[in-house]
Amino acid sequence: MAIKHLGLALSRQEVALILVTMVWGGTFLAVQYALAASGPLFFVGLRFAVAALCTLMLSLHVLKGLTVRELMAGAAIGIAIFLGYELQTMGLQTISSSKSAFITALYVPMVPLLQWAILRQPPRAMAWVGIALAFSGLVLLAGPQAGGLEAGRGELLTLVSALAIAAEILLIGRFAGSVDIRRVTVIQLLVASALAFACMPVAGEPLPPFSWTLIALAGGLGLASALIQLTMNWAQKSVSPTRATLIYAGEPVWAGIVGRLAGERLPLLAVLGGALIVAGVIVSELKWVRKRTSGQVGNGLREGEPTVLG
Repeated sequence: MAIKHLGLALSRQEVALILVTMVWGGTFLAVQYALAASGPLFFVGLRFAVAALCTLMLSLHVLKGLTVRELMAGAAIGIAIFLGYELQTMGLQTISSSKSAFITALYVPMVPLLQWAILRQPPRAMAWVGIALAFSGLVLLAGPQAGGLEAGRGELLTLVSALAIAAEILLIGRFAGSVDIRRVTVIQLLVASALAFACMPVAGEPLPPFSWTLIALAGGLGLASALIQLTMNWAQKSVSPTRATLIYAGEPVWAGIVGRLAGERLPLLAVLGGALIVAGVIVSELKWVRKRTSGQVGNGLREGEPTVLG
């Protein structure tokens, strides 16, 4: 089933990814509010415990068929989720939600770099262009006043979190077609929550005082996390990682809109940097089509026109 509008054809899986991307963009500011009542480890642990509980209630009847491969897949993805969300949450203690979202978006051009490092698949030419645009945007976003890269602790933590999220995307793409999505989602959320709680005594983070605000935010974000993870895992069974990451490019834009409505104001050069990062995300997913015959090629594009993979 596909939805056609203005010459574009979107499958229901792609529409679902677009909707959860909008939800995802709104979570940055919510997390920042929650950090006024909780440390980052406890909040991430509580958030994913709620997400795991929600997913478990929907998947309890299928858990008895859990395989070793699904357990390993869930654990691997869960570790990546913990690192990505925890470092991002720590970064939000010192930078704005808008800046965090744009830096987080760097995970998209990081995906081809990880594929090169791990799978020995060198990035395409357009991927290199996207990486260059994204890095230029990071320079402006991190140090807009000086026009140079003067990243602080929050920016650096968020940058590393983007690398973990890129690894998560690759892992989901690797396992999604060969495991039961419901069982793997439960495992990965439980692993992410358990790791966050286990790291609290190591980091010296105390339990926060009881707060209804914290409960409401953790519960709401837990539901959102469950929705996001279930949808990503379900949709990427038929949507390629390339196509999925292109859709995810809208996430920092939505975060920027929400932040703007909440009163956040980025300097003009920082806004330009964010725009370059989004451009880099999009360009990195394009591919040049060579002309096969005179005139138009089979898909209606002329030689040299970019098309989205997937």
